[in-house]
Amino acid sequence: MKSSVPDGLRELLAQAAGDGHAPWRTLLRPGDWLLLLAAGVFVAASYPLLWRGGTADRAIIKRDGEVVTELALSVARKYELTGAIGTTVIEVQPGRARVLSDPGPRQYCVQQGWLTRANAVAICAPNHVTLQLAGRSGQNGAYDTLNY
Repeated sequence: MKSSVPDGLRELLAQAAGDGHAPWRTLLRPGDWLLLLAAGVFVAASYPLLWRGGTADRAIIKRDGEVVTELALSVARKYELTGAIGTTVIEVQPGRARVLSDPGPRQYCVQQGWLTRANAVAICAPNHVTLQLAGRSGQNGAYDTLNY
């Protein structure tokens, strides 16, 4: 009975297994390696160009989608905001901000920790409060809307 594996492939796999090399080494040709190298260089070069973050300089605090206040990230302070189910406390330190406490049951926005990059967001959905960092250069973020 004849095998369903083509003779050329069977010989190639037998040769690769016989000399101790992995089969993928003999299946990839020099042009394949060149293409993989070019793709890796392209990904590494495009990463900093396409990164939408950056340095944040202010924290935007919203309740029910409406901006309540903007806080500069240059001065340390705490800000309390009453939401739908209680009070959310936001802490600002130079260059970063976080949700310190929230009455929500799962504490997802508190678990976000310190936000440091522009466009970073912590959403306290049960309390309808949002903390978003914004950078210089007029970046209001990549988000059109935030829904609860």
